[in-house]
Amino acid sequence: MTIDLDRRRDELLALQSRLRATAAGLEHDQSLDDESGELPAWGADELADHASVTYDRELDDTLEENAEQILREIDAALTRIEDGTYGTCRICGKEIPPERLEAVPYATLCVEDKRLLERG
Repeated sequence: MTIDLDRRRDELLALQSRLRATAAGLEHDQSLDDESGELPAWGADELADHASVTYDRELDDTLEENAEQILREIDAALTRIEDGTYGTCRICGKEIPPERLEAVPYATLCVEDKRLLERG
């Protein structure tokens, strides 16, 4: 089965656009925090609030890092489309099933090699 590269490119570009907007929103939210970058001094009664603020910041940082990683993977997938290697497993060289590319359009591994890699 052949891969509709134009459709995949469009899907990747749309995903890239959504992730960039999300990452920009996370950066904007963080810039609204105290300009010093320091957490405010909390009293003993506000310890739960402090934990919540810390958790929210860590979650935002994790989401932003994840978005940046996926953006790098999308850029690499777009490059593979251009150079003709999109849809080929980078380990075994076999075609990545279209169903896998439908689920993860920036995938570089077939299902079998991905499972082997995750098992270590």
